[in-house]
Amino acid sequence: LSTRRRRSAFPHAAPNRSRLHVEGLNPRIAASPPEKPAMSTATSNPLLQPWDTPFGLPPFESIRPEHFAPGFEAARAAHLAELDAIAAQSETPSFENTIAALDRSGRLYWRIEGVFHNLAASDTSPALQQAERELAPQLAAHQNAIYMHRGLFERIAALHARRDELGLTPEQRRLLERFHFDFVRAGARLQGDAQRRYAQVMERLAELTTRFGQNVLADENDFRLELRTEAELAGLPDFVRAAARQAAADRGIADAHVITLSRSLIVPFLTFSERRDLREQAWRAWTSRGEHDGAHDNRPVAREILALREEQARAHGCACYADYALADTMAGTRAAVGQLLDQVWTRAVARVEEEREALQALVLSRGESLAIEAWDWRYYAEKVRALRYDLDEAEVKPYFPLERMVEAAFDCARRLFGLEFVLRL
Repeated sequence: LSTRRRRSAFPHAAPNRSRLHVEGLNPRIAASPPEKPAMSTATSNPLLQPWDTPFGLPPFESIRPEHFAPGFEAARAAHLAELDAIAAQSETPSFENTIAALDRSGRLYWRIEGVFHNLAASDTSPALQQAERELAPQLAAHQNAIYMHRGLFERIAALHARRDELGLTPEQRRLLERFHFDFVRAGARLQGDAQRRYAQVMERLAELTTRFGQNVLADENDFRLELRTEAELAGLPDFVRAAARQAAADRGIADAHVITLSRSLIVPFLTFSERRDLREQAWRAWTSRGEHDGAHDNRPVAREILALREEQARAHGCACYADYALADTMAGTRAAVGQLLDQVWTRAVARVEEEREALQALVLSRGESLAIEAWDWRYYAEKVRALRYDLDEAEVKPYFPLERMVEAAFDCARRLFGLEFVLRL
C-alpha cells in the first residue's frame, strides 16, 4: 500500500514504514499479522479483525467510512502503549530493544492508515471525505505523539551517539540513522512551548493539506462540458467519444457526451478537438481548479499553508521551507537545485521556441490566422507529429489495449527477473 498520501498529509516527513519493510530491513515483521486489540469493537469492525483474504489484502467489500474513526482510536491506543513500554524499559538501549522494537510497533495502526489513505485517494466518497477531514488533525496528533515522545527519543539519541561502536550491519545503521533523522525533523529536540506550538502547526497543516486536495477534487467533479452535436464532437476519435459517452451515462445525462477534468478525458480532448472555443473552456477549467471564489477556494488555504511551512522551517533553524524540505532529498540544497535549473532552463526555452515556431508554421500553412495559446498546444503538436513522423495517436492506440499492456508488463518481469504470474480467480 502506498504511503505517498500520508507523507503529503504530515509534512514533518515521518518514516515511510512500507519502504522500510519492502527494503528488507524487517521482512519477518512485514509478513506477520497485526496485533489483535482486546476490545468488543474488534468483533464488528473489519479494520480490527484478522484479514483472512488472499495475501492479507484488505477486505475492501466490508470496510465502510464509519469504521475508520473507532478503528484508528483503538489502533492509536495500542500503538502508544507499545511506545511507552519501549521507553520505560530498564535495560540499556540496544538496537533490538529500541530500534527493532520501534520498527515492529504500530502494525495495526499503519495497516489501517494505509487502507484509509489509499481509499481516500482512489475511491473516495462524500462520507469518506468527511471522515478524512475529521481524522486529519487526529492522525497528525498521533504522529506528534510518536515523534515527540521524550523517553523514546532519548533512547534513540543515545544509540545514535554510539552508532560507530555498536557493530551494526549497514541495514541496521541505516534504520537507526533514519529514525533519528525523522524524529529530529518532527520536532523531538524542541522544548516546552516551542514543541507544543510545533505540534499545533503540524495538526493545522494536516487539516489544510486535506482541505486543499478535496477542494481540487470538488472542482474536478463539478465541471462537465456537455457535447450534444456533431459539430461539438468534431475531431474526436472513437476512443475519446466512447469515454465521453460513458462519462455522460455515469452522470445520468442522456443523448450527450461529457468531458470531465479527469486526465484520461481532458488531455485527449485538448489533443483532438477541433473546437478551439471548447478547448479554451476546458483548459481554463482544468488549470484553475481550486482557484474560484466560494467554498472550494484554495487561495486562502495555500497562503496559510505557506505561512505555516515557513514557521515549521524556522523552528528547525532553516531560512525557509525549501531548505527544510531539501535536506531530505538528493539535491540537498537550494544552490544545487538552482544550478540544475540553470543548466536545463536555457536549453528548455530554446526547445520550446522551436516547437512554437513549428506549431505557428502549421497554423499559417492551414490558412489560419491565430497566435498559439496554451489550449492550442496539444492540438497542433499532434498535427505536427502526424505530418513529421506519419504517426497518428488515434490510429496507434487500438494496438495497445490495457489487457495487452498488462500482459507485456508481466512478460517483461518474467524475462528480466524470472518471475511468474498466475491469475488468481
